[in-house]
Amino acid sequence: MSDQSRMVEVDYFPITETAGDDVSQEQYERICHRYYWAEKYCVRKQVLEVACGTGQGLGYLSKFSNRLSSGDYSSDILKIAKAHYKNRMSFSRFDAQFLPYRDNLFDVVILFEAIYYLPSAERFVSECRRVLRKDGIVLIATANKDLYDFNPSPYSHQYYGVVELEALFSKKGVSVECFGNTPIDRNVPLRQHISRPLKKLAVKTGLMPKTAHGKKFFKKIVFGQLVTMPAEIEAHMIPYQDPVQLPLGCSDSIYKVIYCAAKLA
Repeated sequence: MSDQSRMVEVDYFPITETAGDDVSQEQYERICHRYYWAEKYCVRKQVLEVACGTGQGLGYLSKFSNRLSSGDYSSDILKIAKAHYKNRMSFSRFDAQFLPYRDNLFDVVILFEAIYYLPSAERFVSECRRVLRKDGIVLIATANKDLYDFNPSPYSHQYYGVVELEALFSKKGVSVECFGNTPIDRNVPLRQHISRPLKKLAVKTGLMPKTAHGKKFFKKIVFGQLVTMPAEIEAHMIPYQDPVQLPLGCSDSIYKVIYCAAKLA
């Protein structure tokens, strides 16, 4: 059976926020921040971004890496990325659980805001071990499931917080560091603080919209004016601060986003 035939057809396009969509200022900042964070790991490296979406971070990372490969599960989403980058970037369609690359090819594998869609994250980690060279690194960014108003995405299988990420990678003999970004108590408008109990109620009662388009109305209420998601991020689009390193072995309830840097021995 080929890797392509193993792919179970799921249409992620309606639930994915793509280049040109209206998003909150916070989402805009989070998109930029995770690629700024990844930069230091990618300098002069062979890099693979899995589940690259419409490729907002690819142009930025290509400036630092020796070689950058990328792909996504959704052919419709890849069409948007290809239309923007044209011949500047090549893309492949593949399942993150079955990477179509030879052994020991990359130094860094990136998976941002997608690990929860994988039926088997363990299979993905095994694939990372296979395609990464000695001392290779896997970079993960994921929504923090341990917040009290957490809203799981449709089609998600399992979310990973600090404890689960450590357990996932340690099974494969990979050491991890975890970091937090976007604290819930940062200086935000009062209506965002008030909206958290409403969001929790909407999630609990099943009233939270499932599609990216449906969530736009909710975002306007909570965040006010929306901004356009860029097709390609550039340097200095937001002020950057390093994420805060988190202790392993315990859940975090302070940060909205969890980063994980998992290094092969």
